[in-house]
Amino acid sequence: MEQRFARESRCFKTSRIFPTDVNNHNTLFGGKLMSYIDDIASIAAHKHCRRSVVTASTDSVDFLSPIHTSDSVCLESFVTWTGKSSMEVFVKVVTEDLKTGARKIAATSFLTFVALDDNKVPVEVPDVVPETEEEKKLHESAPHRAEMRRLRRVESKKLASFFTMKYPWE
Repeated sequence: MEQRFARESRCFKTSRIFPTDVNNHNTLFGGKLMSYIDDIASIAAHKHCRRSVVTASTDSVDFLSPIHTSDSVCLESFVTWTGKSSMEVFVKVVTEDLKTGARKIAATSFLTFVALDDNKVPVEVPDVVPETEEEKKLHESAPHRAEMRRLRRVESKKLASFFTMKYPWE
């Protein structure tokens, strides 16, 4: 199977935070940030495999610091690890106070995407080759995260089989 460097999937998105983007605490809506995260992660996954991709799971989103209207937000994403047809994508969210220039990590996230062929059937993806220390650290720790995802998926399926699909009035 072919290989691609993690840097080949790396992409960035920078946005300004407007008053319409914030909640009653005057910080960025978590859902708005999650939308940005899924968007940029899907681009990284698509660049890695050069195929259509679907989000299989949002494995984690850790909100580390609030994002204010005086900030810009820069999201960086790249593929950190691959399975047969799946890819783990890391997203780092960095804020910059536009008045002072102070920067901080506001959030991190891991998502899993699956590559699809033209018939929407999962297809093999290239292996990823890490180069930087950051890429290597994320690549080395990925098998543990993959096992946690597998276990969580088993538990989610068990729990889903318990849920009713009836409306409350039925």
